[in-house]
Amino acid sequence: MLLFLIFLLAVVGIFLLLMLPALWGRALYQQFEGSRVVTCPENKRQVAVSIDAMHAAVTGLSRRPDIRLSDCTRWPERRKCGQKCLPEAVDTSPYRLGEVEIKAKKIYHLPILIAAFAGYILGAVWHSDWLFRERWMTALGLDAAQVKDLVAWYSPHLLSTAICLLFAYGVAWLLAVRQRSGVWQGILTSLFLWGALVLASSPSVSDLAHELLLIEGAYSFLLAVLVGALIGGLHDKLRLSDAYERPLHTTHG
Repeated sequence: MLLFLIFLLAVVGIFLLLMLPALWGRALYQQFEGSRVVTCPENKRQVAVSIDAMHAAVTGLSRRPDIRLSDCTRWPERRKCGQKCLPEAVDTSPYRLGEVEIKAKKIYHLPILIAAFAGYILGAVWHSDWLFRERWMTALGLDAAQVKDLVAWYSPHLLSTAICLLFAYGVAWLLAVRQRSGVWQGILTSLFLWGALVLASSPSVSDLAHELLLIEGAYSFLLAVLVGALIGGLHDKLRLSDAYERPLHTTHG
């Protein structure tokens, strides 16, 4: 069980290390996404431009963000312009057509808590006497008394709960960044995160017993599918308010 706890701690550590730059990249992406109305320095008329938000987010992870345009209403004819409108574009708020302000998808906590709880229950059943506890005990070299003592401790349960919560929030964050929802989008996003964590943690778990890797690998895969399906499917179902989607009453001059 000690090796299993080391594996879980390694996954949590890797997840946290990946989350920090990811959160910073998301903040940069949200800062520069969207079309903006600026005055073209060449013809002195208003044009709509878009900043390459993804490029700014990626370059901003290691240095100062590299700001460049990704689109303009005068393109493609004037695509090779000097982009002298960039300072104004950076200082201008994103422009949204219509009277409804389109907000980025939010992260709703209730679906995340439900998904994390379901993942914890799945783990309890998966490692129970009904399924793989005996094989799991053999792979770890534990006897029944040791497992009974382990179950009575709080730390393994708290660690499992924390891992499920962290993974669920990671899936919800990726869905929000990609502006996606739905069961299949949730599953695909969750499996993408699961695959990244497996690749990142593979050097630290390569010495574990093959049987243990199969049991925990299958469990983590099913956990990813379950969490992704719940968060993606419940995103648009469990929300406290839709006030952020109300029309904006603006005056057009």
